[in-house]
Amino acid sequence: MRDKDILWPTDFSDTASHALRYAIDMANHYKVGLRILHVVDQPVADASYQLLVVTPEELAESMEKAAAESMHKLLAELDTSLHVETIIRRGDPVEEILTEAKDADVGMIVLASHGRSGLSHFLNTNVSEDIANQATCPVLVVK
Repeated sequence: MRDKDILWPTDFSDTASHALRYAIDMANHYKVGLRILHVVDQPVADASYQLLVVTPEELAESMEKAAAESMHKLLAELDTSLHVETIIRRGDPVEEILTEAKDADVGMIVLASHGRSGLSHFLNTNVSEDIANQATCPVLVVK
């Protein structure tokens, strides 16, 4: 762990930003890089919805573009000398975070205990809990 990058998955929420401080502290402590990952949920099409003006693929591309803009803004505000790599993936957040952690052979995942709020949080699984239970590397969950 001590010579491998730190992975910080983000949904660009305030709680995820809070976890970023811990990720930077850990990366500085171990003198490793920081990998920032954002996962865009894959939109699902349903033939019964006739009001869609864009295809699911167009919607996903638009979401990826918005994520890239948020990532650029985040990087512009990031005050660190760490080596930082950014990744945007499309798919299920838990699967994509675990895949990135394995493929990049990261030393630790640092993520917020929750990012969504309100009804969205209630209707979705707890990503941080799933990551903590399934990851093969250490996971720091920040409240």
